[in-house]
Amino acid sequence: MPKPITYYLCDNCGKRLAAYMGICPQCKEYGTIQKVVESRDPEVVSKRPTPTVGGVATTPQRLGDIVLGQDQRYEVPSAELARVLGGGIVPGSITLIAGDPGIGKSTLMIQLAAALATSLGTVLYVSGEESARQIKMRADRLNLAADALFLVTETRLETILEHVQTINPLILIVDSIQTTFSDDKSSAAGTVSQVRECAARLQMLAKSAGIGIFLVGHVTKEGTIAGPRVLEHIVDTVLYLEGDPFHTYRLLRSVKNRFGATNEVGVFEMRGSGLTDVLNPSEAFLAERMVNASGSAVLVTMEGTRPLLVEVQALASQTNNPNPRRTANGVDFNRLQLLTAVLTRRVGIRLADQDVFVNVIGGLTVEEPAADLAVAVAIASSVWDIPIPADLAIVGEVGLSGELRTVSQLNARVREAAKLGFKRVIVSKAARRSEPESIPEGMQMLAVRTLREALALALPRDKADKAKDN
Repeated sequence: MPKPITYYLCDNCGKRLAAYMGICPQCKEYGTIQKVVESRDPEVVSKRPTPTVGGVATTPQRLGDIVLGQDQRYEVPSAELARVLGGGIVPGSITLIAGDPGIGKSTLMIQLAAALATSLGTVLYVSGEESARQIKMRADRLNLAADALFLVTETRLETILEHVQTINPLILIVDSIQTTFSDDKSSAAGTVSQVRECAARLQMLAKSAGIGIFLVGHVTKEGTIAGPRVLEHIVDTVLYLEGDPFHTYRLLRSVKNRFGATNEVGVFEMRGSGLTDVLNPSEAFLAERMVNASGSAVLVTMEGTRPLLVEVQALASQTNNPNPRRTANGVDFNRLQLLTAVLTRRVGIRLADQDVFVNVIGGLTVEEPAADLAVAVAIASSVWDIPIPADLAIVGEVGLSGELRTVSQLNARVREAAKLGFKRVIVSKAARRSEPESIPEGMQMLAVRTLREALALALPRDKADKAKDN
């Protein structure tokens, strides 16, 4: 019998090593190296499934000869989830959904399973962390019921495949992929080799049987999907469920989608009845805004193809600390440092003796540079203690020279602001020229070149000058 292959893998980054090491040379993490033993026994190797598509051996086909099925996508009852998936579930696709513990992944999956079992057909929900009774308790709490929904607690992959063959479901949900193990691998569940093997076998199942598969994945303390990066390459769609556990809103973000737009976002609200769609996220994010408070600006940001209006708050407070604090919640910390430097050098606002705190309301994280102008105006508003007009929305990227730069999809942003009753929006002159499409009725676009000009429009000039003198 051939000797088995022995090597070592890092559970965090997937680095393969010839010998054991206490620290991974690639990701610099301690205690993540695991021993892997792969059998070379021909009998074991022969039991592994052969790649097939549609249940037959794969053969090359002409592009024009391929016929699509009548149902190219399964309809999803949740409009927000359908948006993120690109319009529905593609038969034979495999989707990975990840998020922090307790964020609502299992709740979202059991709601989806019950809805699809009612409207579509047989759904198999496999849990490796909860018993069928525990899942039933959650379903009763959420008032879910579906005769075509089957529950099973199982972590052995071969047994799961037997259940699939017996039940023949249209949708398979595995919660979670880190608890699943295969007999072909001798390592423990959750290791790199097991996660890779189980995901590859499930991918093979999805493509051969046309089953839509959802995998729930854990995340590391850095917020990335636990296991090797190859897991993201195996699946067709990668979704992240994000949000602050202390807020009711949850964001389902698509970071990879072979069947739809990437960076698309669905907004949900966590209630006693589960996760419910937020049909107008902009209105929800601005619901508790104090219009006469200084340091509060309304940003028009883009999440995928959806424009969102969110409130950006800033607070500048006098400090005797020689190293004033800079705290960013919901925006990039390095962008905040850049903006405070531009405000100091190009506008003349003294921030060397000010602690600056910036927060995006609702637990939303804004990563695009188009948020620069709103953050800068909010900081200036707090320093001068002058409120920003309630009917003014702001969008623009700020350069190091204090100039405003072009942002994408300006027309969609302006239309969303007009829909919520805003009358004016500050934009870059270059952006205004690049998208000359007609603006909504009653909306005034204030095109400026520099950050100084934007501050003069957003904050009344006479009050601003009086504040500077003081």
